[in-house]
Amino acid sequence: MNKVILLSFDIEEFDLPEEYGQTLNDSVKFSISRLGLLNIIQLLERLNIRVTFFVTANFALHHQNLIKALSQHHEIASHGFYHSQFALEDLSLSKQTLEKIIGSEIFGFRMARLKPIKDIEIQRAGYRYNSSMNPTYLPGRYNNFHKPRTFYYRDRLLNLPVSVTPLIRFPLFWLSLKNFPLFLIKFASSLTIKHDSYLNLYFHPWEFTDISQFPLPYYIKKDSGVKMLHKLETYLTWLKTQGTFITISQFQKGLDNA
Repeated sequence: MNKVILLSFDIEEFDLPEEYGQTLNDSVKFSISRLGLLNIIQLLERLNIRVTFFVTANFALHHQNLIKALSQHHEIASHGFYHSQFALEDLSLSKQTLEKIIGSEIFGFRMARLKPIKDIEIQRAGYRYNSSMNPTYLPGRYNNFHKPRTFYYRDRLLNLPVSVTPLIRFPLFWLSLKNFPLFLIKFASSLTIKHDSYLNLYFHPWEFTDISQFPLPYYIKKDSGVKMLHKLETYLTWLKTQGTFITISQFQKGLDNA
């Protein structure tokens, strides 16, 4: 397998402060995510990188022209209907809503906050892949050390966990880039892509706008905005020397046809 990098962003209502007791108006939730997304789009265009955007149907309905435009160059996948609540019927409803907006099929799903969900329900809703699991330990969120570290199939559904290093399972996701030195992230990424031949990385647009005013833990809001954007640009520029950026659906189709 040629070495590939699967970069994704979860486009959602910025509801994280509500987990820490602050109620936000919908206009604030949407504007924070939209501002960060516009910064990300400029960066991706500058670096000529294709990615997968996991989008809530709620966000897409409020920004239909933007999501439609993104779909012309990037992959759009489902992040559920709402970010703060979930019902089983949202699997099909979010897929149908996004397909109507972009005019093409939705192949992938990622559950909000990487909460567990049965593969059979995702497959029944018509998805081809699921990227809803981080195979590591995150205090207060999940302990997935016992679960597969790399991609696997359950029936016809491709499961694609977020990348972690072999053995110690150091996670390669947004909190790591935010809180650890870049040289350590590069070392862990190089080790993982050499071992697995791919990286599956994810971030959120709201990380790339200023969220310092919100009552969030320091490890979440540190380096937000321009500083985080510059850090990501340095990281992505280096990653381009390690492999080829493709969308997750491209990766999934390559495995299915192998």
